[in-house]
Amino acid sequence: MKKITVTQPSMPPLEEFNEYLKDIWERKWLTNNGYYHREFEKALCKYLNVKYISLFSNGTLALITALQALKITGEVITTPFSFVATTHSIWWNGIRPVFADIRSDDLTIDPEKIEPAITDKTTAILPVHVYGNPCKTEEIKNLANKYNLKVIYDSAHAFNTELNGNSIHNFGDLSVLSFHATKVFNTFEGGAIVSHDEETKKRIDFLKNFGFAGETEVVGPGINAKMNEIQSAFGILQLKYIDRLIEKRKEIYEYYNSKLDNCRGIKIFKIPENVKSCYTYYPILVDKQKFGKSRDQIYNELKLKNIFTRRYFYPLISQFPPYRDLDSAVGSNLPVATQTAEQILCLPLYPDLEIDAQNEILSIILS
Repeated sequence: MKKITVTQPSMPPLEEFNEYLKDIWERKWLTNNGYYHREFEKALCKYLNVKYISLFSNGTLALITALQALKITGEVITTPFSFVATTHSIWWNGIRPVFADIRSDDLTIDPEKIEPAITDKTTAILPVHVYGNPCKTEEIKNLANKYNLKVIYDSAHAFNTELNGNSIHNFGDLSVLSFHATKVFNTFEGGAIVSHDEETKKRIDFLKNFGFAGETEVVGPGINAKMNEIQSAFGILQLKYIDRLIEKRKEIYEYYNSKLDNCRGIKIFKIPENVKSCYTYYPILVDKQKFGKSRDQIYNELKLKNIFTRRYFYPLISQFPPYRDLDSAVGSNLPVATQTAEQILCLPLYPDLEIDAQNEILSIILS
């Protein structure tokens, strides 16, 4: 069997993209808020139903800038169950990350574990919509209001996700997206910050462009994190196809569920009725005692067949050397996250994954 990876980038027809490239070549404006950059921002605001969006060259720089834009200091409470960029962005801002455990039913940060972690140094909460599962936004909002904290959502997995008919990107003070090649919606690399008022967007746009507020005026120590014209044009074209791509992902997700539901020792995740998902990943939890095989056994059996799953997220961020000496990184403080990291496996999921490949994956798991 040909190599099957956990995900595969969706790309529009090359001949259509060539037309955008020809226009960029004629305009000779490659970066710095060019035509396609402006058009992509407008198109995304409309598609995602958000007021303001600032495009970035990648999601990590967007996370770093989001913390800068809100002038976050001291300590930030976050999840250990995410991609390392979430916590790295805190560290790069000279802020101390504080880990709180996750919920077993959707693997997002547990609001009941956030409150005990709040100290007089806490200034913000950085939750993650893991696999696109919306966090407990109302409970987090109540905590933020009670303790006067900012909330920045890492929405890298949640492109166009909706909760009770509302865009997930409208929750919190800021919402950060990733358009990396591995994401449901990609611009090769890329990212964005959703904000809710014009003043905040202006500050974000200053920060991502060296702090320039005009030709000769610098208002702060900004960085260079701008999205270029080729990425922006690619994003505009991607929006033309994204709905049908997500629908195909949904079909595969539900097919996996139909075959793995009620399988003893395998926990699957069903999308709640009040959530519109983008089906970023297909995660399962493998209980060795009940299933008879461990997560790593399945991982290796699939690998022998040229099928590459991923143990997202293993190890936990809190177990990596930069963070494992933090008081909040102790395993006993994170029992649900620790167990989940030992059992999690994300199966291949992308629109071009053929039914024969899906059945091969399932047969290896269930054999």
